[in-house]
Amino acid sequence: MAEIKIPALGESVAGGQISKWHFKDGDAVKVGDVLLTLETDKVAAEVTAEFSGTLTIARKEGDDVEVGGIVGSIAEGAATPAAAAPAASPAPAAEAPKAIATAAEAAKPVAFPAAAAAPAPTAAPVPTKPEGRTTRKKMTPLRRKIADQLVSAQQNAAILTTFNECDMTNVMALRSKLQDSFVKTHGVKLGFMSFFVKAVVEALKAVPQINVRVEGDEIVQQHFFDIGVAVGTEKGLIVPVLRDTDQKTFAEIEKDILAYAAKAKEGKISLPDLTGGVFTISNGGVYGSLLSTPIINPPQSAILGMHTIQQRPVAVDGKVEIRPMMYLALSYDHRVVDGKEAVTFLIRIKDCLENPARMLVGA
Repeated sequence: MAEIKIPALGESVAGGQISKWHFKDGDAVKVGDVLLTLETDKVAAEVTAEFSGTLTIARKEGDDVEVGGIVGSIAEGAATPAAAAPAASPAPAAEAPKAIATAAEAAKPVAFPAAAAAPAPTAAPVPTKPEGRTTRKKMTPLRRKIADQLVSAQQNAAILTTFNECDMTNVMALRSKLQDSFVKTHGVKLGFMSFFVKAVVEALKAVPQINVRVEGDEIVQQHFFDIGVAVGTEKGLIVPVLRDTDQKTFAEIEKDILAYAAKAKEGKISLPDLTGGVFTISNGGVYGSLLSTPIINPPQSAILGMHTIQQRPVAVDGKVEIRPMMYLALSYDHRVVDGKEAVTFLIRIKDCLENPARMLVGA
């Protein structure tokens, strides 16, 4: 009998919550099968079978478990199907998914193949209704971590938000003009996010006071440009970090974003992917948000909120015109960033987005 223990998951991860068993109690498993998905306050992790045999589950889905904790066991050797009819072939074990679900998909149910010797079909079960007027469920480790981070940011930083707006006419026109050749040359689409990232890099260079973090009674000036991109999912917020964005082209940034999307889909997002950013971009515009006040991602000192592009009447050279406008919101830690610096930063963002050709040629 081999015990199934929660393995070490990283230096700062003490445990997690069992979000999914991929096999049922009594199922046959083999070496390498993904037995369960464990959700921590950082990322999701897989626990695989180290032996072949019959699975016994000791801890159920939703249970909190610690590193080293025993969650089940495997009776080594050939597994015998329970209560199989003499003439029927043994039912094959349900095959576990080879990759865990993405953060956005992890909450969706996973369908398993039906057993070979299935009973005669019966009427579809009527979905059960929640009892009473409410449904209660335990907060996931990731959601708890998000809650702690947000409360910590509000309690430990003097957060102030400054707003501006930018005309997206030129970005949209340039993107449309270059799209076909960009795809043909680089094999990826030219999205808005690469423009946003490059604009942030230019603004951080112009206002280096934004690119700092607080450590105790010291202010640490950062001379690199690893930019986090906040992504909302069904299980919470994750912020993968794009590395050395000042040294990368628009195409390389777009490819990095696609690579993170693929890693998330395959369940391969790791702790190093989410740490070390100096600044965060939150794009609520993809959900239709018109305006918001984003909360800083500690230990960073500022975060930029991008919003939905909306056709609005604006004054242009003394005339009213309809333009695609977007509100910008910079939340910052007023302990280390002054209002003048915040306004200057936003004006630089605005200038870059309203004159995007300059970013392409480095002007």
